[in-house]
Amino acid sequence: MNPVAITTPGPGELVIILLIFVMLFGAKKLPELGGSIGKTIKNFKRGVEEGQEDDGEGAPPPPSSQPPESSTPASRDVQ
Repeated sequence: MNPVAITTPGPGELVIILLIFVMLFGAKKLPELGGSIGKTIKNFKRGVEEGQEDDGEGAPPPPSSQPPESSTPASRDVQ
């Protein structure tokens, strides 16, 4: 087994992490902290969706594979 391998935390580790959060922020602040994190994630997702919508509007068309028509005298009708 590789000693550097990172695995997901098990139930014991999650309980320890939760206790550390309670000690740092207090039981009364945790719901506020969770709510603000949730709002931040929601706003981030909304911004990403709006950015994807904006990418489709007003974007220049992709360059065509055909060369542009030249305006040399050879291509015009001679009178």
